[in-house]
Amino acid sequence: MVKLAAPVLSLEASGKLGGALVFSKWKGRPYARTLVTPSNPKSGGQVGMRAMFKFLAQEWAGISAPNQATWEDRADQLVVSTFNAYMSRGQFRWRDFTAPAQHDPPAEADTPATVGAFSVAAGVRSITCTQAITTAADGWGIAFFRSPTGTFATSYDNLIGVKPISGTDDVVFVDSPHDPGTYYYDTREFTEDGQLSAETGEENDTVV
Repeated sequence: MVKLAAPVLSLEASGKLGGALVFSKWKGRPYARTLVTPSNPKSGGQVGMRAMFKFLAQEWAGISAPNQATWEDRADQLVVSTFNAYMSRGQFRWRDFTAPAQHDPPAEADTPATVGAFSVAAGVRSITCTQAITTAADGWGIAFFRSPTGTFATSYDNLIGVKPISGTDDVVFVDSPHDPGTYYYDTREFTEDGQLSAETGEENDTVV
């Protein structure tokens, strides 16, 4: 990244140039960088990280003020907002296949949710995954994983969706669109303080 005083003869230049450079601003400072296009924006890793990013971004507003305040020290160190510190750390932990947490540092001492049966049901070009919740306790979310083959190990790069736990309501994720074939799924619960549970148990169904 190159910092600029007056990019392209303008203090407010932004956007792409010639499909090679990008001009923008970061923390109020203009910069230029090489335009990078992912070779496969739908790779397992990309999909998995985007799924967790979406969950974390949507959940921030519902996190208690005291828990949000725990991110202030990390935010000051990084010179970013508390929201950005929380998002950055959550994504970093997920890339290491460790659950994100609502507060910093994660205590990893909460009581996990008790999950019930996990089921999948094929529909029109889709499969609906349903994770029953017996006791919510300190559970925060359910991570849904998918594989084209059976007896698979869950990982950050076969994550396809993350949904919050809300009491003992079933946690439902609809996976679509699908070509005809058999698809294999599993789930893992994680707590508000960064604990990732064991796999619930693999289920599959066939889209025709």
